[in-house]
Amino acid sequence: MSIFNKLFKKSSPQQGIVMYYLVAIVVSFLLLNLPFVYKSGVDVKPIDTLFVAVSGVSVTGLTPINISETFSTFGQIIIMVILNIGGIGVMAIGTLLWVVLGKRIGIRERQLIMLDNNKDTMSGTVKLILDIVKTMLAIEFVAAMLLTFYFYRDNPDLSYAIMQGFFVSVSATTNGGLDITGQSLIPYANDYFVQTIVMFLIILGSIGFPVLLEVKAYIKNRIPNFRFSLFTKITTSTYLFLFVFGVIIILVLEHNHALQNMSWHKSLFYALFNSSTTRSAGLQTIDVSQFSEGTNAIMGFLMFIGSSPSSVGGGIRTTTFAILILFLLNYNNNSEKFSIKVFNREIHAMDVQRSFAVFTMASLITFASIVSILIIENSEMTLLEVFFEVMSAFGTCGLSLGITSDLHSTSKVILMGLMFIGRVGLISFIIMLGGRKEPDKYHYPKERIQIG
Repeated sequence: MSIFNKLFKKSSPQQGIVMYYLVAIVVSFLLLNLPFVYKSGVDVKPIDTLFVAVSGVSVTGLTPINISETFSTFGQIIIMVILNIGGIGVMAIGTLLWVVLGKRIGIRERQLIMLDNNKDTMSGTVKLILDIVKTMLAIEFVAAMLLTFYFYRDNPDLSYAIMQGFFVSVSATTNGGLDITGQSLIPYANDYFVQTIVMFLIILGSIGFPVLLEVKAYIKNRIPNFRFSLFTKITTSTYLFLFVFGVIIILVLEHNHALQNMSWHKSLFYALFNSSTTRSAGLQTIDVSQFSEGTNAIMGFLMFIGSSPSSVGGGIRTTTFAILILFLLNYNNNSEKFSIKVFNREIHAMDVQRSFAVFTMASLITFASIVSILIIENSEMTLLEVFFEVMSAFGTCGLSLGITSDLHSTSKVILMGLMFIGRVGLISFIIMLGGRKEPDKYHYPKERIQIG
């Protein structure tokens, strides 16, 4: 621990965040190697145990093993703990422990909390974290109670109902994507009550903690003359657009394919659920390999975008996508002082630069990963299968076309890296690689070049 403390003190805040998530993965890996975690007679390779640990901390849901057939009840409880650590955030859980243990939270810790939650200032960071933890745990508990009573009505096995209710609630709220049915939510494909609750939980987890806290403040009417922030307005409108877009695409492209000969309400719920799950959830009510190539390609793109910043999900995030689109819509080649105006506000130039940096880095990383896995697997996987798997890992989604367990160990390592980057966030990852550069003390003469 003394070596870790020395490294931690010498590291930048961004490197500190990465180190904390790496430690969380190591701890999760060790927890999954405790006695009685696996069912008797089950033998799991270390690389697969590590994969589950990374998938849990990054709340992705990709797994090379069947959770229900591999882990005991104790092991499934451990996985729920790991999902909460990854979903709510390593720094959030750490802050809660610091408060419970009565430890002083210093400037360094506040910096890390600020970065882990994409805040610009350290003011109110501890209160913010405690609000997030309380809100998320309350959502999980209420949903778990509802689902437990519902499952108990269908199956009078109380222990099964409690375990299933809590696991579905935690997996959906954290957008973890793991399940203990062995078939995700396919057994509940005709159960609209369960699907509605799960979709609601997915949205609450992936729309962003700041949005939830603002809505909470608005409902309680604690702040006079309350106004929703630009972040909340852009996040919710973009989230709604992507959700509706996904629903329409699935209904249109699968009308004469996977959804053929289905009732209108069943088709609608399939489209609603699978559109919501591409934000970051990974749970599914239909095997996505039944969808056409066009649908899966678009779902891969939606997973690449991912969820909102300061949420449980990954990807380039909804605000990045929104700013890129707004830039294209507002671009004026003849204007020297370019600005993006939306909701009677102007977006800061720094945020525009960050959006392009995130998009460029994400595109390069995912492209390199796709090419690398195709080379490693030596044509055993199709381009679409690899593309879908890579986008699912980067977006910490967890959907798969069924190739995860067949991948080579090196390909699994690449996917683990993508899940880790997707959860930590590309801004922290970029700054960690390049470091913070000092402001320029001088400038060279500017010169125009031809573009496009």
